[in-house]
Amino acid sequence: MTSKNTAQTNTRLLLALWDLGGTQQEVKKGQLTKRIVSKSQKVADYQGSFEELQNQGAIAISKKGYSLTSPKGLEVLGEGLRSGKFKFEGTIVGTWAANALVKWISQIDVAVIGADVPVNGKSAIGSYGEFKSVALEVYDKLNQNYNLDDLVPIYRIRREIGDRVSREDFSEWLLEMQEKDILQLQGGSLPDNDPSKLEDSVTTEVSGLRCYAKLLN
Repeated sequence: MTSKNTAQTNTRLLLALWDLGGTQQEVKKGQLTKRIVSKSQKVADYQGSFEELQNQGAIAISKKGYSLTSPKGLEVLGEGLRSGKFKFEGTIVGTWAANALVKWISQIDVAVIGADVPVNGKSAIGSYGEFKSVALEVYDKLNQNYNLDDLVPIYRIRREIGDRVSREDFSEWLLEMQEKDILQLQGGSLPDNDPSKLEDSVTTEVSGLRCYAKLLN
């Protein structure tokens, strides 16, 4: 396989993974290979692409399936689609591919370009998947650096991420992480009960004020 064909295969693989929701959840191996492997091909033909994309940090591979990492996976996919070299082989293009390209153009392309604009030296966060990755990284850093005993104040996470995400998205996505049993948001009070710190925590209509986040293993 030439490097050009490899690049096209990689982009096609990433497009399929993105279209199957790979930024939000793990896509089962059979579900992805059913979409990308044609009748004249074998799954083994794609092994090199899977390994290359994993080494690039564009995808994550487990025993059960594949995930499209954010933001690296989206960046590699966007670069591939905009390179001018990407094209589909043969005379018939699968409906999924055409629909996926339309969806990419309408939903993602502008967002990816916009995300290149740095906020305090770092790119803005444009999706739940990217937020989850950043929030967990910040959680781990704060927990380790300040010996917080796995109870990290939410206001510190919010302030560490800063203007990379809106206040509304921060609260919404943090609550989504709780719904998916990634984090547990706990009540309690802050040592000084500083009003600005309480404001930078999370309040819900049902549970009230939540000041701390605890990682669920």
